[in-house]
Amino acid sequence: MQRLGIVNYLGAVTNFTGKTLTIAELEARKLHHDFTEILTRAVQPALWLLIFGEVLARVRAIPTGNLPYVDFMAPGILAQSVLFIAIFYGIAIIWERDLGIIHKFLATPTPRSALVLGKALSAGERGLAQALIVYVLAFLLGVNLSWNPISLILVVAVIVLGSALFSTFSLIIACLVKTRERFMGIGQILTMPLFFASNAIYPISIMPNWLQLISQINPLTYETDALRTLMLANGPSTYGLIFDLVFLVVATTLNVAIAAKLYPRVVI
Repeated sequence: MQRLGIVNYLGAVTNFTGKTLTIAELEARKLHHDFTEILTRAVQPALWLLIFGEVLARVRAIPTGNLPYVDFMAPGILAQSVLFIAIFYGIAIIWERDLGIIHKFLATPTPRSALVLGKALSAGERGLAQALIVYVLAFLLGVNLSWNPISLILVVAVIVLGSALFSTFSLIIACLVKTRERFMGIGQILTMPLFFASNAIYPISIMPNWLQLISQINPLTYETDALRTLMLANGPSTYGLIFDLVFLVVATTLNVAIAAKLYPRVVI
């Protein structure tokens, strides 16, 4: 009886994983058919690193200790790029509703959590495309990158987690507002506060006390901290890599659960 239960459990896990990967692969095809999106998305991190980063590095207005400012900034710009892509990911669900695709998904036996998680994983692929761009730019700018294989694997994991976290947050918003106009307005309102209330382009220590409190509940802070630890040779860490990863995993899991619960509401 116990063996039968284990077999059934493994079968359920395999079935869930297969459906999740199918949804992820279906979403990823959109990126493969439109590589211009990757090129247009490359403009923003390039501007931040090549102009903003280089200017502030010369001014030396932001204290980063022994770490050159461009080195300090590169992981933050990668985290920012992931945020800006993922936070608007939910608009796709509104388009799919208008096209009748959501109704077809909901009519299948696919678990709602598999639908949400599959979309979150496909957002991770877009995030990894941004990572390649930022790594190339950082290398050209002389950033002291870490090429340790384990660090690179963990960078991939952090990017996927960050993409999943913010894309599922985006899905939650889409399920609640239900219109493209409201969604775009809320998305634009959220991106700048999330970015500037983090440690992406300046240390938390120079923030006013009230902003430091906000930054400590901002997921982008922990994504940036993890990327700074992993991307740079002897990269500094404020909270510790383990804590950063645990925070991202817990926040992503919570978002997936909420988004799965709200998913059917998008068609109501």
